[in-house]
Amino acid sequence: MALQCGIVGLPNVGKSTLFNCLSNAKAQSANFPFCTIEPNVGVITVPDERLNQLAELINPQRIVPTTVEIVDIAGLVKGASKGEGLGNKFLANIRETDAILHVLRCFDDENVVHVDGSVNPIRDKEIIDTELQLKDLETVEARIQKVQKQAQTGGDKQAKAAYDVLVKFREALEQGKSARTVTFETKDDQKFADELYLLTSKPVMYVCNVDEASAVSGNKYVDMVREAVKEEHAEVLVVAAKIESEIAEFETYDERQMFLGELGLEESGVARLIKSAYALLQLKTYFTAGVQEVRAWTYHEGWKAPQCAGVIHTDFEKGFIRAEVIKFNDFINYGSEAAVKEAGKMGVEGKEYVVQDGDVMHFRFNV
Repeated sequence: MALQCGIVGLPNVGKSTLFNCLSNAKAQSANFPFCTIEPNVGVITVPDERLNQLAELINPQRIVPTTVEIVDIAGLVKGASKGEGLGNKFLANIRETDAILHVLRCFDDENVVHVDGSVNPIRDKEIIDTELQLKDLETVEARIQKVQKQAQTGGDKQAKAAYDVLVKFREALEQGKSARTVTFETKDDQKFADELYLLTSKPVMYVCNVDEASAVSGNKYVDMVREAVKEEHAEVLVVAAKIESEIAEFETYDERQMFLGELGLEESGVARLIKSAYALLQLKTYFTAGVQEVRAWTYHEGWKAPQCAGVIHTDFEKGFIRAEVIKFNDFINYGSEAAVKEAGKMGVEGKEYVVQDGDVMHFRFNV
């Protein structure tokens, strides 16, 4: 399940530095705009201690974690919706992602130039919001022109429904609101809305890039961001990209943890960011566990057993018979699949079972 989060932001806010910490792919990080032109893509392992706990009990031949793709997209500037800077390329790249990690500069450093001459994360946020909203408005207006006549004079119910959805989006965008703030009452309307793939309908997380002194508790800039986005119900994450680049240089886990401890941090910003990105995409994890392999599998929250089986192979979904399910805590407490079965703690579930995060599963199917 190849799902992507796009890292966006104005030039020189720390996007590429952060991307380099996230991935083995080394994006050029330099003190000038547009040092990232083609989007760099990194496949990132999602940290999950449960996978290690299962592996310790089973001692498998291999351990396979789940992953998410992170895309470092070229810095955007004012006027991008009209093609300024690398605008058209930026907008095309971001359209292909599933969620947005919006990096905001929340640190002062006279040695790192700001594209607008001063540090103001709210202004920076609004520049990108406005450019994405303008592009979405252009998309919506074009679609309205296509369906308006049919909707108003042709008696076409489908065209009328589409027109109503588009008008709701237009009203919001003209007020400077993002498409994600618009809600719909019916599944059909929501389906049509989703198929528009509007840039501002994507889930977003604001990543405040701070200096070392602000890594634990944030600073005045972070407070400004939290206040500005409180009605968006968006997550705000504090990360010191410079510290993260130092952490990435340590070769062992113990060295990294010691360094984090000295800074007063329990977990690296990168680990928190990956977990938050995973959650932002509304993703969950189930496990398969055997002597050959202990593996984490990604699925969308709310999926039923056959859909989750299909993540492994489409034949598993087509020929689904049942799922044998062990709750993660039961597996750990009893120590093995055999012990869980003996205790009567293994469930046998059918097609309507909604898979829960952390389930250890074995699928029975027939094709």
